[in-house]
Amino acid sequence: MWKYPEIDPVAISLGPVQVHWYGMTYLVGLALAWWLAQRRSRRTGQWTDTQVSDLMFFGALGVVLGGRLGYMMFYGWQDLMRDPTNLFRVWQGGMSFHGGMLGVFAAFYLFGRKNNKTFFEVADFIAPFVPLGLGLGRLGNFINAELPGRVADVPWAVIYPGDSVARHPSSLYQFALEGPVLFAILYSYSIRSRPRMAVSGLFLIGYSVFRVFSELFREPDAHIQFIAFGWLTMGQALSAPMLIIGIAFLWYAYARSEAPG
Repeated sequence: MWKYPEIDPVAISLGPVQVHWYGMTYLVGLALAWWLAQRRSRRTGQWTDTQVSDLMFFGALGVVLGGRLGYMMFYGWQDLMRDPTNLFRVWQGGMSFHGGMLGVFAAFYLFGRKNNKTFFEVADFIAPFVPLGLGLGRLGNFINAELPGRVADVPWAVIYPGDSVARHPSSLYQFALEGPVLFAILYSYSIRSRPRMAVSGLFLIGYSVFRVFSELFREPDAHIQFIAFGWLTMGQALSAPMLIIGIAFLWYAYARSEAPG
């Protein structure tokens, strides 16, 4: 086991302006996704550079707005009811992937209407690049010493600041699974032409399976704990419908065998 390397969460401080590592990880993930999406769009010729840039902007808004709203609804409802202004206190932390996903879905719909593209045309195109932001965001969680794992005696267990026991570095597990591993699966799968909805379905399946698995090593939120059966976490409960919907998407995509143009 090893002691957590205490890292200053502030990467750059310019007077009253502070740039946190957590925010920078998301910016790097967004930049990588934008770069790779542009490279792919130029090969296929189905998207313009302007459309890719606009999609990234719409998506970033969806992640931030949906992620914050989702966190307050799923994990901080009591705080929101006590003081609705908590919704806007993003500097205090708190982002939900599932809320961010709903925000991104709304962004895809609005972007599609503006650019005459269907929802799944947009979703299938961008899905392979989403793990870049997800993975780097989890790395930001580790830098902030957030999302500590359950007590463990494995050689790589970490003693977090203010703690006296070693725990699984669960945010690093999520970084690996939701980032590089999921990206490799989706990117290699989407290189060839696939039926519409198939890539989106595989993303939902891959993320939900990895999230349910990684939650087995993550300490549940202190103010929520396990929500059922003595072991089910909120993250697992929210991921279960994703798995069912993803399987349905993948089955329907191949059942109708409608390949993208």
